[in-house]
Amino acid sequence: MDYEAFTQSLMTDLRANGRPTSGPMAGRPLMILTTTGAKSGRARQAVITYTRDGERYVVAATASGSPTHPDWYHNLKAHPEVIIEADGEKFRARAVEAVGSERDRLYTQHASERPEFRDYPGMVTRTIPVFTLERID
Repeated sequence: MDYEAFTQSLMTDLRANGRPTSGPMAGRPLMILTTTGAKSGRARQAVITYTRDGERYVVAATASGSPTHPDWYHNLKAHPEVIIEADGEKFRARAVEAVGSERDRLYTQHASERPEFRDYPGMVTRTIPVFTLERID
């Protein structure tokens, strides 16, 4: 599979329809997260799933159970101001890493809505970071 072509097609679908309309991600709540590269300083885009906690968007840096954090994690830590494209909207937001019991609550809530996330903690030795993304414009 050409991952780059798949991602570009998915982003086009998300921008046109708010949610993916075909393929393995059809109907899932996905966002295009634009971050600033931690090292490069360049705009970087990733398609990631999210849940909501009130007005906040919640994302978990699972990297699908990878032993290392996804690139966007490092970008959020270095530059927490991001652009979100979700549900037909595009806006600026600020990422805040959840800690302690708040992190645990948000991850449990996230995994209850996205069952594939239930297995990831058992696949890794790292604590999976959880971020809230709050609109700032």
